[in-house]
Amino acid sequence: MAKEQTGAVPDATAAPAKPAAATKRKKEFKKKRERRVVPHGIVYVAATFNNTQITISDQDGRVMCWSSAGAIGFKGSRKGTPYAAQQASLAAAGVARDQYGMKSVEVRVKGPGSGRESAVRALAAAGLHIVLIRDVTPIPHNGCRPPKRRRV
Repeated sequence: MAKEQTGAVPDATAAPAKPAAATKRKKEFKKKRERRVVPHGIVYVAATFNNTQITISDQDGRVMCWSSAGAIGFKGSRKGTPYAAQQASLAAAGVARDQYGMKSVEVRVKGPGSGRESAVRALAAAGLHIVLIRDVTPIPHNGCRPPKRRRV
């Protein structure tokens, strides 16, 4: 009449189960991401009076690397200098060249800052072939609406 139980009640003679943390698991190795080679890219230089930002993307607009005068370590009014823009441009171009194998770039410059020219020169000095330089600074057509006439 007594039915045998299969696995419902553990045997008293069996060794107690070890906690989950004590058991050794095999180490999981992540697959090494293959290096993406992008031979041609677009460099966006945003030069304001206070800072210069360099963004390097592929042809589709996916950002690969970036740098700015502030990210390099310049503080205050020194961020707006041509030298700071040059250093930021060299840093971004070095990463694009070494990690992504970039060879030629199209440069799009925006803004009135003093770091415009030096950033573009630094890209060429870093070993990137500049195919095109385009100024994409937004220009207002007829500007904002003027304030209404003052009544005294």
